[in-house]
Amino acid sequence: MSDFDPAALLDPPAFPADRVAGLADRFARLIGTSGDVLLIQAEAVVALEAVAASLGRPGVKAINIVTSPYGIWFGRWLRRAGANVIEIRAEAARPISARAVAAALDAHPDARLLAVVHAESASGICNPLEAILRLARERDMLTVVDAVASLGGHPLAADAMGADIVVAGPQKALAGPAGISAVAVSQRAWIEIDWPDAPVTSTLSLVDQKRLWLDAGRGALPGTPSPLELWALAAALDRVEAEGIDAIIDRHSEAATAARDGLEALGLTPWASQEEGSHLVTTFAVPADIDIVQLLERLRASDPEFSLGVGAGADRLIRLNHTGRRADPAVVHAMISALTAALRR
Repeated sequence: MSDFDPAALLDPPAFPADRVAGLADRFARLIGTSGDVLLIQAEAVVALEAVAASLGRPGVKAINIVTSPYGIWFGRWLRRAGANVIEIRAEAARPISARAVAAALDAHPDARLLAVVHAESASGICNPLEAILRLARERDMLTVVDAVASLGGHPLAADAMGADIVVAGPQKALAGPAGISAVAVSQRAWIEIDWPDAPVTSTLSLVDQKRLWLDAGRGALPGTPSPLELWALAAALDRVEAEGIDAIIDRHSEAATAARDGLEALGLTPWASQEEGSHLVTTFAVPADIDIVQLLERLRASDPEFSLGVGAGADRLIRLNHTGRRADPAVVHAMISALTAALRR
């Protein structure tokens, strides 16, 4: 890494316009969707806000599942667009239960939209996506899935599960660039998005993406395309396809199991059960008699990827990051060794 020359990133060649649609199609295969996939030239949080801005409006009642700050943000964006938002909040830093979702849906039979985050890197938990989407499908609700962290780390088959809109980013398990993201949109979701008073002339408008890119033949992306991000995405997808998405998911699952085993060997209890845990990060609650700031400082001296959990209830959690290229037995072993040394001190 010391030989890296940042100047090499300057003046990249233009990304061929006729290859952009191919990137979207490759994303579609990973997501498991037969719907349209839009490429948003921004980090995935912008894509999520665009989905909320495009779906939320007066008269829309939405069920929003909150298990991290990302769910809180999505609900705020929906409200800002005019939607009536009903929140289901799990216990702090814990996954939601399918039973709680079913109760909320039964209490609000007029709700038309359901939104959920699949896996939460903030706290190391994973929501029961398949069961949640089944409940929504039984009630003919439109569904939005934040799969930014989960794509490549957990099985995801949008069509088979009944997900109408899926937001994904290549920067997590796929180990790609952070400056471009994808939004998969089903045909029935377009009916709710492409309506006469839909927001337009905005970075947050999915209708603009549809009219200026999809309907225009899927050539160059609207605005000023970023060739650097497009080339990086193409390279990341090449690497993903060479390894195989199933192999990548297995690698993350094995890394999560190794991290859990390592924590338990040290007498520490993983925050989430194996069934409820994320495959991208493994977390544990620091015992009350240990100075969490001092412990984290020692850990980060060995590996800067150790970090605190994010959001309510996660402030006493330390995260072991085994996402993307870090989903490797050697990386997990090194993290457990660093934790062993830090605790011994």
